[in-house]
Amino acid sequence: MRAVDADAPAGATVVDLDGAFVLPGFVDAHTHLVEMGAAAGEVALVDAAGLAEIQDRVAAAAEGRARVIGNGWLYPALGGRAPHKDLLDAVVPGVPVYLQANDLHSTWVNSAALRELGIDERTPDPIGGTIERDAAGEATGLLSEMAALGLARSFLAAQVTDADRDAWLRTACARYLADGVTTVVDMGVEAHDLATFERALAAGALPLRIVGHWLVKPAATEAENLAQVETAIAHARRLDGDRLRIAGIKIMADGVIDSCTASMARPYADGSNAAPIWDRAALTPVVVAADAAGLQIAIHAIGDEASAIALDALEEAIRVNGPRERRHRMEHLEVVSEESVARLARLGVVASMQPVHADPAIQDNWRAMLGDERVERGYPWREMTDAGAVLAFGTDAPTAPHPPLPNMYVATTRRSALVAGLPANTPHLAVPLAEALTHATRDAAYASRLEGGIGTLAPGMAADLVVLAADPFAARPEALLTTEVLRTYVGGVEQATLRPAGLAAV
Repeated sequence: MRAVDADAPAGATVVDLDGAFVLPGFVDAHTHLVEMGAAAGEVALVDAAGLAEIQDRVAAAAEGRARVIGNGWLYPALGGRAPHKDLLDAVVPGVPVYLQANDLHSTWVNSAALRELGIDERTPDPIGGTIERDAAGEATGLLSEMAALGLARSFLAAQVTDADRDAWLRTACARYLADGVTTVVDMGVEAHDLATFERALAAGALPLRIVGHWLVKPAATEAENLAQVETAIAHARRLDGDRLRIAGIKIMADGVIDSCTASMARPYADGSNAAPIWDRAALTPVVVAADAAGLQIAIHAIGDEASAIALDALEEAIRVNGPRERRHRMEHLEVVSEESVARLARLGVVASMQPVHADPAIQDNWRAMLGDERVERGYPWREMTDAGAVLAFGTDAPTAPHPPLPNMYVATTRRSALVAGLPANTPHLAVPLAEALTHATRDAAYASRLEGGIGTLAPGMAADLVVLAADPFAARPEALLTTEVLRTYVGGVEQATLRPAGLAAV
């Protein structure tokens, strides 16, 4: 990096940072903004040591509430037991309980929740989802994929008010700004999310920049799928502003490895496998239509089979609609073949990945489900850049903590930002700090076609800045876990301040 001495333009405010370190504002390339704010008020379970602690927290939260919502549980905490309604009924029999897994792709419920959802032995599985059942056909209390993300999520969304969502958005924005994030990409915007963003925008209360991707859910017919693309096109044409815009669509091609719902080329350690949520026949027309309209397509693909299917669809869109600059994206890419990495780079598809998902503190079950050499290539960030692909970093909050500096720690060390002392997982796939910061600023901006305005410090760029108390290059990597964010600016306006004595504007 090269420092440039120049006089400030006439009328500019000069701020003496007294030696503090300045970076471009961080861009979280993949998050869920309203859900992140909501999660702040839910029962947190990610650090629960075992089943008894989960039960204790849920029982304590149930007192005086009409419904208990929790998030973050991990399979190892259950000690080898499967999530089952009986384990929740034993401590909370009468109040509906909804516990979202740490990855949000499964929801564990009790009998009262099943009753209010209207789930019984006759309820069909939703498209792309599973209501887990026992041998007699009775629901066990575990909802997977679109049963969790569609059926349960839609029900819960109908139980809250606009005022609730407005408060959640304020919470999420405040937390992001306090940690130096100035732009977020919301991956999976639905109608209630967009209405929340637009209320804030109209009130002049949207303090950071939001880029949204409209969630397209698998439907029964191609016409229903394409109608969702048309909705996204309409939103994209209407919303293309500096603080809020709809850039494209989000499609979930598969699930997650922890629950064995990610679609793999070879079976999991137990011999099982999962069909993709979108197969080639259903996915390709949606991708072709969205591409023809100029939308950016973001495809959630965690398993190597899902990423191959996604790339097939993107390549077909290029064939049908002709060559041009596109900048489509694939999200997560936790297990991906070397062939797909090379093809992704060749097609110009952005690899949107989340270092915090590789934190060793949450990896035990992930590694056990694969159980073979595939774990040694998990989260292959370095392979992406070596192949020539653009790599954009985010967090997928609230599935993982949102602060960017701990995210950089995991990226550069493959060690845990959650539990000190754990050994690094596959450290050969870590990236240097300068590259990690670039992936979380310039490249994350590029991934949303924003590199002309944000993501770098240069004349003519928006003054989206984060001021750190210390130079991250001058200390041990562990300093990233404690470095203080002093100021955050969006468009040159200070949005969050933790100002020590002596840091003054002059």
